[in-house]
Amino acid sequence: MSAPDTPTASGPLASILALPNDSGKKTLFMAFSVCLVCSVVVAAAAVGLRPQQIANQEADRIRNIVEVAGIQQPGESIMKAYERIEVELIKLDDGSASDALDPNTFNIQRATKDPAISHALKRRDDPAGLKRRTDYMPIYKVRDASGKLKTLILPIHGAGLWSTLYGFLALDGDLRTAHGLKFYQHAETPGLGGEVDNPKWRALWQGKVVYDEQWAPSIALVKGTVDTSLPGAEHKVDGLAGATLTSRGVTRLINYWLGEHGYGPLIERLRNERG
Repeated sequence: MSAPDTPTASGPLASILALPNDSGKKTLFMAFSVCLVCSVVVAAAAVGLRPQQIANQEADRIRNIVEVAGIQQPGESIMKAYERIEVELIKLDDGSASDALDPNTFNIQRATKDPAISHALKRRDDPAGLKRRTDYMPIYKVRDASGKLKTLILPIHGAGLWSTLYGFLALDGDLRTAHGLKFYQHAETPGLGGEVDNPKWRALWQGKVVYDEQWAPSIALVKGTVDTSLPGAEHKVDGLAGATLTSRGVTRLINYWLGEHGYGPLIERLRNERG
């Protein structure tokens, strides 16, 4: 009795797999199949990890705000320190408080791309290289024991040499004196423009006066080291060595955000409230 015939697969897939291994058609098919499987795996991982990514971004935002505010006590958690910070959404055009959006979930990059809550900037009005500016911004306040404003933390961003720098500028309660500066996202050259991350350079900002007597933005990075014996030294910060364009970008973006198209209306409102 003869052995039963072995079933033979048929169809397009079987015909491709039956081709010799050095067949160009089979090689292309296998390459495509591997790419397809890898794409599905990567996409599934990206979707699955999205909640964790969002949580990490939120934790990083809070950490940077607490750090630039300088309020964390020894042994205190970042979240506990953050509880002492007030969050408020403002409308940039007039500096007024707004409930149009949730300031705790506000994302600057997404908002800037949304035509419903942002607008394009004319080149002459865009020294910071934003191209588009959101109509709203979250701000952060720290108050002293008496309830008076102690520190105001402002999100800032603008063009450097290779990237957009995102950060926070903290002002003392007088609204003229820098309390701290922290950039949390950028792609500037390590060792050059990337020195915006250097704690020693960041420490130079504390105590600098960002507005002149007429409340015009007046901070600037200089080439080399600030000569403290010269008039106006309180408005100057050491430049980033070998990073002239990044230094210019930092000067422009900070003065932009302190000006009339940025937080200028807010600063005026807070000054009036203070009396």
